Amino acid sequence: MIKSIINPGSYSRNIDYSLLILRIAGGALMLTHGIGKSVLLFGSDPIQFPDPIGFGATTSLALTVFAEVVCAALLIIGLTTRFAAFSLLFTMLVAALIVHAPDPFARQELPLLYASMYLVILIAGAGKFSIDKLIINKK
Repeated sequence: MIKSIINPGSYSRNIDYSLLILRIAGGALMLTHGIGKSVLLFGSDPIQFPDPIGFGATTSLALTVFAEVVCAALLIIGLTTRFAAFSLLFTMLVAALIVHAPDPFARQELPLLYASMYLVILIAGAGKFSIDKLIINKK
């Protein structure tokens, strides 16, 4: 089970560079969203955040911050990449299909674009330039 989560895949050098670029871009851009939300989580004001799946606003915000900050950082460095990509994919699908469901497509477009990026990473893995690859090579 663990081996399938950290398996970086085996690809040509061009694909490995492409996965590296996709991981860094997808993680770094998501960090900008997550860091802003982390201020809400750790601030002194009462939390006002959507509760799309019934966990409560605080738990929903904490899970979102975990995905958008911790998993985005894991994605950038390529550690437990498939777990991080799955967490981010799930978060973006909730944002697009539940939170922004009543909104115009323009509000759903960005989370769907992110979801597409994370789906590719989830399927392909981290590639050669990742900590996952270093871990697999040491075993």
